[in-house]
Amino acid sequence: MKQTILCAAVVGLLAGSTGAFAAVSADEAAKLKSALTPLGGEKAGNKDGSIPAWDGNVKVSAAAKAGDIPTQPFPGEKPVVQITAKNMAQYADKLSEGTQALLKKYPDSFRVDVYPTHRTAVAPQYVYENTFKNATRCKTKAGGYSVENCYGGIPFPIPKEGVEAIWNYLLRIEAEATQVSFKNIVGTSDGGRTLATQNEQVNQYPFYYKDGSPEKWSGEYFLQRFSTVAPPFKAGESLVIRDGVDAATPRQTWQYLVGQRRVRRAPTVAYDTPDFVASGANYFDEVMGIMGHPDRYQWKLVGKKEMYVPYNANALVTAKEDDAFAKHHMNPDKLRWELHRIWEVEATVAPGKRHAVPKRRYYLDEDTWTLVLMDGYDNEGKLWRTTQGFPYVVPAIPAVVVKPVTVFDLQKGTMSTVQFLDSFKVLAQRKSENYFTGDAVAADASR
Repeated sequence: MKQTILCAAVVGLLAGSTGAFAAVSADEAAKLKSALTPLGGEKAGNKDGSIPAWDGNVKVSAAAKAGDIPTQPFPGEKPVVQITAKNMAQYADKLSEGTQALLKKYPDSFRVDVYPTHRTAVAPQYVYENTFKNATRCKTKAGGYSVENCYGGIPFPIPKEGVEAIWNYLLRIEAEATQVSFKNIVGTSDGGRTLATQNEQVNQYPFYYKDGSPEKWSGEYFLQRFSTVAPPFKAGESLVIRDGVDAATPRQTWQYLVGQRRVRRAPTVAYDTPDFVASGANYFDEVMGIMGHPDRYQWKLVGKKEMYVPYNANALVTAKEDDAFAKHHMNPDKLRWELHRIWEVEATVAPGKRHAVPKRRYYLDEDTWTLVLMDGYDNEGKLWRTTQGFPYVVPAIPAVVVKPVTVFDLQKGTMSTVQFLDSFKVLAQRKSENYFTGDAVAADASR
């Protein structure tokens, strides 16, 4: 009887938690040099050719650029499909629930213009090499909520579990350092638009330092420091974020408030705390689709399917604010959608945890591991929120990266566009990591 009870308890414990997962075999990793792209996508196109084969030869027009970003990577192309509320039923199998909800909610203005698919996912050679090594050395630990023996590339290019796919996005390809100006813009239910904040931001990605290794890496993968420059009553505020894979201390944050003239720890800048940088219009972990540690959820890898998603969205990302926005959503004239193979990952709140959004579905591009869409559900299982990510190609890295994202509250009829770029010279020189500390912010504020 005691044995039976013990076995039942163990089974229950395992069912209610995310396990730890091993790396793939050398034979399976070898597919990254044959049937799969170096980052884990299927190299072949689809049956009807609407998704072409990946060949790693990206031809992007740089005739027009904004800083480091081509504004029209494929000039002259026209949509091959235009989806509206009237004809969406025939394309429903390739649309997320959130995209369908937007078509229904804004039938007179929101549409999906589908362009020819371009598989622009490329990366530096050192990233390819590290991704291949990661396939057989990188593992999760701490119940899936941390990783080890990973570095400098996609950690799980052949994922077996949902949490591995999420780590692929959290540890997605980035330049070593970026420096941009961005706006957080809130759309109201009546179609108005307000500036929440404008900020000058420096980001650093220690996981992708060219001179690093698994042995040298501290476990911190994202360092961020920004200063608010507008509106006037918030000008001078600063925030520092340091994200890492350690499940015990996943995030360190410091905030400088001008009125108090001091730097304080800000442990609540995470998870489902309303994002004060965006006037509370989204949660902190909705920044960039998902930002922060994955330990509030259990993750299920649902599978892969062909979907219409925002992609190669350079024209939108580099557009002026008035051109980029319509009344209740981004301007369909500027937003490019394409057909791609997408991993679906389902998140449900883990036992003993809490979150304002108890269930989410994340959609990740197979070629880049960027998050392109996310749907969030309320306690009754009804669709509540939907997020659009806007991947764009930057040959200077080279990589496809994502920014901004727009979070829609479908029940309130509001939206929040997070990190809408205001400058486009994004590549920067690495700074000392001491720059990303509360002490450094305090020292600069006192000058």
